[in-house]
Amino acid sequence: MIKSMISFRVPTGWQAISNLTDPKVVEIGKFAVKEDNKRVNALLSFVSIVKGETQIVNGMNYRLIISATDALAVNAKSNYRVVVWDKPWKKERRLISFEKIA
Repeated sequence: MIKSMISFRVPTGWQAISNLTDPKVVEIGKFAVKEDNKRVNALLSFVSIVKGETQIVNGMNYRLIISATDALAVNAKSNYRVVVWDKPWKKERRLISFEKIA
């Protein structure tokens, strides 16, 4: 009798996002801006995704560099590093971090 086993490896590290204009990725970026605006009473507006990576966890982590404009700043456009955790099958999503980068 021959036993067969099917095994596969789920990538656990960060994987580059190939399509930065994918509607799901853009939705995650807009979510991050909206949540940060609520958290710190800011007036940022999402512009685009500059770079992105995903990581499979109990759901999906998105680590993105996004471009956003700030209605309260003189130099209005800046980049931000954000991490969002998403579990769409349970309709759960959380902003983990949001920081301005140079």
